[in-house]
Amino acid sequence: MTKKDRALMVVLLLLCVVLIVTPVLALRGAEFGGSDDAGSEKVAEITGEDYEPWATPVFEQLLGGELPGELESLLFCVQTGVGVGVIAFFLGRFVERKKQETARGTQKEQ
Repeated sequence: MTKKDRALMVVLLLLCVVLIVTPVLALRGAEFGGSDDAGSEKVAEITGEDYEPWATPVFEQLLGGELPGELESLLFCVQTGVGVGVIAFFLGRFVERKKQETARGTQKEQ
């Protein structure tokens, strides 16, 4: 990795940190609700009626009530882990393909 690439990576990482920290500092004391709640409130505001969901979640039907917060967090983390694994797999494949193409190119030149 060249110095130019390292500098670019550091700048991008700092930009990510700024993007994460800025809203938290700018909106101190704000309540960050879920999009489901915000959507339901907007529908009720526009139509004048309470929003009634069209379907119920599968796990809520199986358990006979809402999921405990811990289980909901666990499922979210598993979903995130699977997504990261898929992305990392394909990025690794692309990097390895590039290395193989470069190696083939140097062998043909010799």
